[in-house]
Amino acid sequence: MIPVEKQALVKKALQTAFNVDDFDHIEQLTKGLSSALIFKITIKEKPYLLRVVMRTDAIGDPSYYYGCMKQAAEKNLAPAIHYMSIEDRISVTDFIIEKPFSIEEAKVQLPKLLQTLHSLPNFPFRMNYFEAMERFIPMFNAGKFLPENEAGELFEIYRRIISKYPINDVENWVSCHNDSKPENIIFDGQKPWFVDWEAAFLNDRYLDLAVVANFIVMNEKDEEDYLKTYFNQPADDYQRARFFIMQIILHLNYFVVLLAFTKDPQPLSITPMPTHNFREFHNGMWNGAISLANNESKREYALLHLEHFRSKTRSPGFEEALKIISKRK
Repeated sequence: MIPVEKQALVKKALQTAFNVDDFDHIEQLTKGLSSALIFKITIKEKPYLLRVVMRTDAIGDPSYYYGCMKQAAEKNLAPAIHYMSIEDRISVTDFIIEKPFSIEEAKVQLPKLLQTLHSLPNFPFRMNYFEAMERFIPMFNAGKFLPENEAGELFEIYRRIISKYPINDVENWVSCHNDSKPENIIFDGQKPWFVDWEAAFLNDRYLDLAVVANFIVMNEKDEEDYLKTYFNQPADDYQRARFFIMQIILHLNYFVVLLAFTKDPQPLSITPMPTHNFREFHNGMWNGAISLANNESKREYALLHLEHFRSKTRSPGFEEALKIISKRK
């Protein structure tokens, strides 16, 4: 089950961490979209999570995120680490036995979890999130998913947003997970843990807030409570405006990236309309009924984000939010 070229390195990890040569049981886990091989292993009747990075390129280099994961583990945001080798690209952590995590409970706990994460010493700077988006746009355009005039209109709106948004506001650059979707949040019955730290780096705090909000913020009252819990006080006009604009940016980012990396490019004009609405799709992701592992789900999710991008940029609050954030740029 473990690739031949990694077997000696895994044995070294087991010897170092547990003074054993082998595990009692192993099971490969396929949940999630990580390119790493993930295993649940049992040693002396206790489960652990073994992560074996197979990529040898710079993108797969765990030196980018092992330090972030270590900081998070020390603050009980990530499972305890028993072994970690950047050179071998192998880690062994506690295995969290997952329990049902209600959205109502998540509304209470997740903004606090983000607050603690964002208070950690700054993670390394890896990339400017907004500059990365500029690299994805040509990939999207090459796929010809939309007519040229429609794509041009979307990116014209996006660049107008970016011209107003404080993309270099280092005061709001904090230690971020950047991929806090349900499969990367494990609830043990008492508290949630963040797992899969491959995308962690120093980033805009509002990105993490927007990602989590997709799943647990259902209405204006939820948003008010969510931001109040995170900021320890009611959000002011600027914080609400910035959160709203980041949600819009995230909608377009998901739309572009999901399609740019699809393995079966085809124009959206021949793609079936979504069978779920935005809330239904996120509820399905939350409870595990919907996965983004197949192209059909990715395309449906992309279309839902496009719909919300267009809806929010045409809403009465859009211009006012841009006006508010531009005053502090």
